[in-house]
Amino acid sequence: PLLTSVPVSVCCCLFILFLFLSELTGFIATEIVNELYVDDPDKDSGGKIEVNLNISLPNLHCELVGLDIQDEMGRHEVGHIDNSMKIPLNNGDGCRFEGHFSINKVPGNFHVSTHSATAQPQNPDMTHVIHKLSFGDKLQVQNVHGAFNALEGADKLSSNPLASHDYILKIVPTVYEDMSGKQRYSYQYTVANKEYVAYSHTGRIIPAIWFRYDLSPITVKYTERRQPLYRFITSICAIIGGTFTVAGILDSCIFTASEAWKKIQLGKMQ
Repeated sequence: PLLTSVPVSVCCCLFILFLFLSELTGFIATEIVNELYVDDPDKDSGGKIEVNLNISLPNLHCELVGLDIQDEMGRHEVGHIDNSMKIPLNNGDGCRFEGHFSINKVPGNFHVSTHSATAQPQNPDMTHVIHKLSFGDKLQVQNVHGAFNALEGADKLSSNPLASHDYILKIVPTVYEDMSGKQRYSYQYTVANKEYVAYSHTGRIIPAIWFRYDLSPITVKYTERRQPLYRFITSICAIIGGTFTVAGILDSCIFTASEAWKKIQLGKMQ
């Protein structure tokens, strides 16, 4: 019996150790649970969404570049300059526009154009590269993958220089709640785009880069959770108890088979 019990016991201990380490890893690690519901999660924002825009126009002078904001609440702002910066590119022939501004939580648009310039250029070139367009707080969480900067790297350098660009955005409110219960509010978005040549009432071509947005009523919530301690203890007890029960059955079967084999061998010898 000792010869059969020792290997079985060793195997049981190794098996228990393996399952214990697996459960411990699962207990220490956090999981992200997501849910959908209809609500405006960030009610303390005053009905505003923070926007971060970073775009390069390599063939348009900085003095011609401007940001205009419009929405269905009647806002119409031409040449928004607060919290914005223009960086000359290509020896002053181009411009990189970086802006941080807020929009109302109603359908509207903001667009980069020459509308705010004192004198309109003859052939404005709206070819561009979008480095960043994001809404709300920045979320960099390992297990959360979403379209928080869906237009990053959008390259329109090979487009018609006189073409207008429409980016149609559907903004989805997103909440991330960590283990301490602290919430961060961000926004994902989907995008569709089109290009066209737009003429003014005078017949001139005045291109622009439009970002037309609407908000989804659906909110996505990510909650960071960890397995409860009682569930971890229950799992460990189940592992130990179940393993030893199975080990006892195996040991009994091996011992019974061994004894039966011995009797068979003795019967043959007689």
